[in-house]
Amino acid sequence: MPKVLLREGYSFYFWSDEGSEPPHVHVSKGPGLAKWWLEPEPAVEYSNGFKKQEQRRIAELIKEHHETLIQAWKDHFDAH
Repeated sequence: MPKVLLREGYSFYFWSDEGSEPPHVHVSKGPGLAKWWLEPEPAVEYSNGFKKQEQRRIAELIKEHHETLIQAWKDHFDAH
């Protein structure tokens, strides 16, 4: 489970067996858990346990670090 980014207590990661899916990240903080597709543009798949304000902040962080997240996905799955 590569952790790609940690910002403001939000942990962004993906599972190593998910390379057959399009690029995405899981996000967790406390009891909250979400999955975001990264391509063709960031879009939430699900979000559980996050308040609306937290969901907006997660979206901002994903957009701000989009290139880093995509590159981490490519680096990890292209290496396997």
